[in-house]
Amino acid sequence: MSIVMTEFARPRLFPRTPRPNTIQDVSAAQFIAHLNANAPYKVLDGYAPFCKLHIVENWTSTRCLTVPITEDNRHLLRSAYEARNKAELPVLVRWFEGVQPPVANYLVVILYSAQQLAKEGSPIDADWGVVGCIYTAEPEEVPMAPITMLRNALGVEEGGSGVAIDRDAYARAVDFWEHNANWR
Repeated sequence: MSIVMTEFARPRLFPRTPRPNTIQDVSAAQFIAHLNANAPYKVLDGYAPFCKLHIVENWTSTRCLTVPITEDNRHLLRSAYEARNKAELPVLVRWFEGVQPPVANYLVVILYSAQQLAKEGSPIDADWGVVGCIYTAEPEEVPMAPITMLRNALGVEEGGSGVAIDRDAYARAVDFWEHNANWR
């Protein structure tokens, strides 16, 4: 099985100007080399048959991606309309400013099959392509953000995957994201 970094994920995980809430201490090439050379700690099925989650132990100083919302930090939440790239519509997002989460124990690498990436207009020369990564304390999936589920349901032309919303998964995601937020 071979894995490559997609052009979609590269600027989000390895931006030109490094940010503290992205993968630390390694380049995109080193990250991919590590994934191809080391077996994952665990593999989970993703939200669709073309999606797999490779959970690897964190070998970097990358910090957890989410922080629980408490009365003590709620005032640090911010929001704005943002698009992940120029082709997508901006959606409402929220994040913490001024918090520092712990170093993650695991990296949950989100992979799409070569067939799905070709369908989405992003062909790759490998079996799987990295489309994202979640940094966690536990070796488990963090629920996809509800807005990502909605975007996926809109279809490929709107930056999604064309997978319909699973109402139960959506409810679990809302419950998680009502109590947690990303940070910057």
